[in-house]
Amino acid sequence: MSSIPVFVGLDYHKESVHVCVVDAQGKQLANRKCANDWTKIERLVRRHGMPRRVAIEACTGAAHLADELISRAGWPVRLAHPGYVSRLKQSPDKSDYSDSRLLADLERVGYLPPVWLAPDDVRELRRVVRYRQQLVAERRNIKLRVSALLREQRVLLSGSAWSKGWRHCITSLPEFSEQASWIVNRQVARLERLEEDIRQVEERLRQITQNDGLVAKLLEQKGIGLITAVTIRAEIGRFDRFRNGKQLARFCGLSPRNASSGQRQADAGLIKAGNPQLRVALIETAHRLLRYEARWSDLGGQLLARGKPKCVVIAAIANRWIRGLHHQMTSLATAA
Repeated sequence: MSSIPVFVGLDYHKESVHVCVVDAQGKQLANRKCANDWTKIERLVRRHGMPRRVAIEACTGAAHLADELISRAGWPVRLAHPGYVSRLKQSPDKSDYSDSRLLADLERVGYLPPVWLAPDDVRELRRVVRYRQQLVAERRNIKLRVSALLREQRVLLSGSAWSKGWRHCITSLPEFSEQASWIVNRQVARLERLEEDIRQVEERLRQITQNDGLVAKLLEQKGIGLITAVTIRAEIGRFDRFRNGKQLARFCGLSPRNASSGQRQADAGLIKAGNPQLRVALIETAHRLLRYEARWSDLGGQLLARGKPKCVVIAAIANRWIRGLHHQMTSLATAA
């Protein structure tokens, strides 16, 4: 085994990993496919030297392999942002050989666009949070299908939609055709099972975060409930990994994108960044703050009076709120 410092790029796939090893001068020492097993990857790399920095492109399964290489092999592994890495390619061609070489070279020259590797407990929380999001999306789709069927059958109902009484009513409507009635009954039964599943998931979230200090601090904030708190915890993880609130707001997709050129100065809407469900949770929080909090109601009123659209006002409130939350949470962490 050599003790020469080397830089490693790993192009991840389900069955295999393409491994590229380069030295400090950029000379390629190895570039070939290896089994998706951290022991075999370590054995291959150690033939050529000691890994000084290792890069792997963020994708499904990559974080687990990175965690193994860090904890078991003791390697300094970083996840790379796949979108930014693709922009740094100097060729339109794509292959595992060139991708792993690019990752190794970016690490060697210090240009790798890194992604935070969340610890295992945060990744576990993300799984449960995103599972709930899938169930909620499925519930929404069922409601849309039933509503479409009501319109198709030209049925108009009064009362509170989707209440127990309303659901019982639509399962026994004489206006429905035979097949429409059969479909609606199955959809309503499926909806009730989904809602029970969602309640169980929310109870699970409450149990696994009951000793989480950050979630407890978030729940003390006005306008934040359990779901918003665990979503922020799962997707942001730690507030102190961001240098300032502005950087956090950009991560959450709450900052306007600059589209200026020459004498033209313009914004192009919110930047497309971060987890979309996190942005949804923060936008919903901004709606609650605008409605119930005097400080944010005053700000919203001032922006509306200046002719700003309601959607822009909500995004501005969410942006300022998350930036203030960053300052508050990092200050508490420093004090502790």
